Amino acid sequence: MSSRRIDITIPDLTGRRALLTGGSDGIGLALATRLTGAGAEVLLPVRDLGKGRRARAAILDEHPTGSVELLELDLASLSSVEALAGRLVERGDPLDMLVANAGVMTPPARRETEDGFELQFGTNHLGHFALIGRLLPLLRAGSARVVSQISVSANQGAVCWDDLQWERRYSAMHAYSSSKIAQGLFGLELDRRSRAGGWGIISDLAHPGVAPTSLLAARTATGRTRDGLDVRLIRLLSRLGLLVGTVDTASLPALLAATSTRTGGRMYGPSGPGHLGGAPAEQAPYSRVAIPADAARLWSVSEELTGVRFPA
Repeated sequence: MSSRRIDITIPDLTGRRALLTGGSDGIGLALATRLTGAGAEVLLPVRDLGKGRRARAAILDEHPTGSVELLELDLASLSSVEALAGRLVERGDPLDMLVANAGVMTPPARRETEDGFELQFGTNHLGHFALIGRLLPLLRAGSARVVSQISVSANQGAVCWDDLQWERRYSAMHAYSSSKIAQGLFGLELDRRSRAGGWGIISDLAHPGVAPTSLLAARTATGRTRDGLDVRLIRLLSRLGLLVGTVDTASLPALLAATSTRTGGRMYGPSGPGHLGGAPAEQAPYSRVAIPADAARLWSVSEELTGVRFPA
């Protein structure tokens, strides 16, 4: 099937409020555009407000009657997470869905967040853990669906329990996999704890397969000064319609998860060879993210590191 013909039908989201991280470009922008087009009121927290304004303008160019609110958030700063969540909780508007999509990938050299965490673990996992924990009252009020955007890289490597911050032996790819496994463990554990505690939240995982996004491109935030061979190859394969997806098709698993009416604890991804591209479908969660004991251990560590406590 040509990637140009891959799409899904989503329901009318009029009156629903959706918060999406990482919505200023790539897969996140595609997601924000589709949610807006379906009638959702989209909250778009971004680190770079200039880039966010351009994204908002692009969304509203396509959907002039849409509702997109730009907010400031740096997931690599726990104080920024607390400030945004405090503002939204004070407003009191329930959230119907939250897509934890933002992320950083493979800085060539080890970098730290504002709070001293390894950048990938601190941004991809701890930042979202803190954000969801602080927004829990609004998520419960909206009986929200939460989608954690992981990666095919969560099907390899492991959480580096004895060196979570990669201070002793930094490996860019292994640290990335570890952060995405952590995000997946959290997403499934959130669903288990919600069911056990009666929080009313449904939590799923999604992964985009492989697509030509900016994650592997030259980026100031990661210290990558030029595009690597990997991203150039992905762009070529995507243009040719071979094996990998496009930015639009890669957004569909998370869109499917966010608008599903099924019970939680599921994972969605592309259904093509190696789950690298193709139409979105449910698939079995990766073994590394489906270990409840690891999830409970990570939850406890994450509460200690962030200072954000969920209900017992």
